[in-house]
Formats: sequence, structure tokens, C-alpha cells
Amino acid sequence: MFESLTDRLEHAFKTLKGEHKLTELNIAESIKEIRRALVAADVNYKIAKEFTDKVKEKALGTENVLSSVSPGQLMVKIVQDELTELMGGQSVGLNLSGKPTIILVSGLQGSGKTTFSGKLAHFLKNKKKKKPLLVAADVYRPAAIDQITVLGEQIGVPVYKEEGNKNPVEIALHAIDHALQHGHDVVIVDTAGRLAIDQEMMDEISSLKQALQPQETLFVVDSMTGQDAVNTAKAFNEVIDYDGVVLTKLDGDTRGGAALSIKYTVGKPIKFVSTGEKMNTLDVFHPDRMAQRILGMGDIVSLVEKAQEQFDEQEAKRLERKIKKNKFDFNDFKSQIRQLRKMGDLKNLLSMVPGMGRMLKDIDIDNSAFDRVEAIINSMTPEERSKPELLNTSRKKRIARGSGRSLEEVNMFVKQFDQMRKMMHRLSKSPSMNAPELQAGNGRMRRGVATPRKLRKLKKKKRKFR
Repeated sequence: MFESLTDRLEHAFKTLKGEHKLTELNIAESIKEIRRALVAADVNYKIAKEFTDKVKEKALGTENVLSSVSPGQLMVKIVQDELTELMGGQSVGLNLSGKPTIILVSGLQGSGKTTFSGKLAHFLKNKKKKKPLLVAADVYRPAAIDQITVLGEQIGVPVYKEEGNKNPVEIALHAIDHALQHGHDVVIVDTAGRLAIDQEMMDEISSLKQALQPQETLFVVDSMTGQDAVNTAKAFNEVIDYDGVVLTKLDGDTRGGAALSIKYTVGKPIKFVSTGEKMNTLDVFHPDRMAQRILGMGDIVSLVEKAQEQFDEQEAKRLERKIKKNKFDFNDFKSQIRQLRKMGDLKNLLSMVPGMGRMLKDIDIDNSAFDRVEAIINSMTPEERSKPELLNTSRKKRIARGSGRSLEEVNMFVKQFDQMRKMMHRLSKSPSMNAPELQAGNGRMRRGVATPRKLRKLKKKKRKFR
């Protein structure tokens, strides 16, 4: 995501390397490279020019300021602030004040509307503790109703549909009545799309909005279409005056033009970004965090938030006790893998760590490696999973046959697991990993910790030598 833009911006900042301060000359050279980077990312030239003019104005205002910050770092900070402002400044949440809240989902065919509707229902159910209802109001696209039905089953959210009824307004109104009767507090209406904007499509979505009076009208756009996405967003906004934008397929080969241009062009905030096909890959859009990722700074806050969603305090305490006793087993390892997988694509997660995005740029991380590990663990007996030391050669051969992996792979996995287990045990015993108050036991402190009694002895020795 945004790799090309990140690389070009880094090149622009390198023009300031070795400079002692910002001058009109080196600022102009850096600004020219930044503008080129934005245009190459499919940002409209007018927007790129206005953006770089603002950056130049701020940079020139700091050229005589004495600071310990290098010119390159100062320019990065200015660009980061302006990128954040360009993309909206701050995140904007959903308006969930309705009873029920009605969310109308619009966009062109192929933009990912139906998948987004499922992801949004999953998001509201699990993170906002709502009781959503999906509505199949796309009556034209073949298998659209089947698709949203399958998604609803996956996430455990009911789908309202009417076989044979080709009037989306009627279907949506009936769905609202159904929601009121069955206690649903959010109604997500998945509407029809077209391959291109046409009058019939615009009339239909306009009629739906007028009839439903939704609290939220969201426009879903494929971020891989770049400047075309911005133009489509503008055309839709002129007709239905939507409340926010959703960028889908952000994990694809996107240059970033849509994310950087939509807020400026349309004046509507980006509310969500979507990556991948899994239902848990929907994120609230944070302009400041996206600016950091574009500049190669990672996104630690989002990474921590994802980890916290899967974090179980009781489970963490249980694992800590087992690691200290060197009892960490294959069941625990499998549990940790599942928690990690719930957080999303591994490469995407690692790219949130500062500096890792650049390192992983040309590396393909195979998420199916987890499948192989789980297959090996699942081929063990319950006793073997809880007692790794039982694994001898004959048992490993049986596990290899059962998992469909080679004996070498099984041996390698067991060896790596054993090394990891020993390392975690050593770390848990390290004094730096344990506060003195946690090391107390049986009325005395552990060896190596300065107790009051030891301190008194040291003082006596000191006086003796005087």
C-alpha cells in the first residue's frame, strides 16, 4: 500500500541530506520532487500544486529557526502535517443516533459494496455491540442476494430479502419494519451498482435516500481506480450528498491518489478503509496515521489497537505462569497463532511497525505457513500437545504422515518451538523482566535484589574501611 509514493517521497527528502539548514534553494528542489511524487501517485496536478505551495510556505517560515532537528526531519514533519490536513485532519465516526439507524451503501458495481456491507455489519456487531440487519436491495446483479446471504451467515447477522420483488425502495421500507419488530438497531441497505454512472442508477439511489431518510449514506469507492474514483465520488455527491467515503481494496496495487484527493475534491470525510476479503479487515480511517504510513513511519497505534481487540487478560496471566514454569506447550502456541490470525494479514500488520514496511517491500510473506504449523499440531495426540518432551522419532514420523508434511519439516518446527520455549523461559527469569516486589517469597527477597538487611551490611563494611 502506497509503496511507490513512499519511495518517491523518501527520495525527495534525501535532497536535503547533508544540509545544515533549510534554504530557499534546497526547499525548492525538495518541493519539486514532492510534487512529482504526488502526480505520479495519481493526485490531480492542481491539488499537488496547492499542497506543495503550502509545504513551501511553512518550510520557508522555518529557515531561520535554530533547532536541533535536521532539515530533512523538519521537512518530513511539515509534509506529515499537510498530508494529515489534506486527508481530513481527524477521523469522523458514524452517526448511530437513529432508532433504528439506517445506513445506505452506494457505489459503482465492482467497488466492493456488498463485501463492505458485510464487514460493516461485523464491525458494528463486534466492536459497537449493535444488532445489525443486512438488506439485499441489489435486485439486478446476478447472485448479489446470494452473496450477501452467505456473508450474513459467516458473521452471524440476519439478511432481509424478498424473492421476486424488483422494487428496492419497497424492500428497504419493509426491512425497516422488520427491524423494528425484531429489535435490530442498525439497518444496512446494500444497493445496486452499475458499471458506469447512468441516469437510471442515480434516480434509483436518490429515490432510496428520499424514502429512507438514512442517518448515514456512504459511498464505496475502489481505491485502485485512482483519479477516476475521485471523479465518480464527485458525481455521486452532487446527486445524493452522501455523508462519507469508504475506500476498498487498499491492500492492492494502489498509488494513493484517491485517499489523498477525495476529501479535498468532494469535501466529505473518508470514514473507513477496507483491505482483503475477510470480514475483520475493516478499519476506521485516521488521517494522521495514514500520513505516518505514507511517510514510512509505520502505525504503532493501530497495531496496538488490533492487539488489544484480541487480548485476553486472564489468558495472558495464565500463559505468563506457564512460561515461568517452562510449561508452555503446543496448545498454547496454537492459541497464540489463532489470535494473531484474527488481527489480519501478517504482512500488513508488520508494515505497521516503523521501518518494517520498507524492509518487507519486496518480500512475500506466506500466511499459509500458519496452516502448515496448525496441521502438524492437529496431528499430535492431546498428550503430545501438552507434553512436547514426549516427541521422539517414531511419534514425529506418525505426525508427519498425519499432517501431510515431511519429517524434516516436523523436526524443524519442533526444534524452533523448543528454542522459542527456552528463550521465553529465560526472559521470564531475567531480573529486568521482574519487579522486586513481584520477586518476594516466603518472607525474603530473591537473591540479587538489594534488601534492607543487605544494605545495612554494606554500610557497616563501608564504615570499617574508613
